[in-house]
Amino acid sequence: MLFIYIFKLLANLTFYKDFNISMLINIFLIFSAYLVGSISSAILVCKTLGLSDPRDGGSGNPGTTNVMRLHGKKAAFLTLIGDIFKGIIPVLLAKVIVGSENLIALSGLAAFLGHIFPIYFKFEGGKGVATLIGILFATHWLLGIAYVITWILTAALFRYSSLAALVATLSAPLYAYFLVPNYQYIISFTVLTLILFWRHKSNIYNLLDGKEYKIGENRYN
Repeated sequence: MLFIYIFKLLANLTFYKDFNISMLINIFLIFSAYLVGSISSAILVCKTLGLSDPRDGGSGNPGTTNVMRLHGKKAAFLTLIGDIFKGIIPVLLAKVIVGSENLIALSGLAAFLGHIFPIYFKFEGGKGVATLIGILFATHWLLGIAYVITWILTAALFRYSSLAALVATLSAPLYAYFLVPNYQYIISFTVLTLILFWRHKSNIYNLLDGKEYKIGENRYN
């Protein structure tokens, strides 16, 4: 709490005519968001539990779905929670310290980019679904709820995890338009949607070709 209070105080101070220290704080928060996003929950969880690196097996993707296929529910759950909090923490810090919609949106985007292009792991990261969920919940809890409900309904109907993620993500800018009508959030979530679709391009091709595996199927046995 003292840390947050000090940063809020500094954000309101200025020195020299054309320089505002709040700019430095904004840059610090955005850069910190990227660094937090760059932490790979999948790799750290598997290493802590003495499991093989998820990049070396299955799809090679350091994400919840691949960890589930390779190492089961416990490791996957811990990975999911870690990735979600990577989205929550930077956005909440931006909210508490500065409160600017621009900074909140940029912090969420930076955390997401960190997950996709992690500086600690040669810029080779996951696909971003869990981190996006965290960003949505931290921005407004209704956005997170709407996303999760959409994912669950789509997954229940079609049994494809990737399709559920794509449909829910495509809906995120629309949910933002109705629930938090703010152009900064709408633009940010639209950019996140485009990036996430790009990261899922192989899944999209498999869905179109009828080759995508359904939930519960194990393609690696």
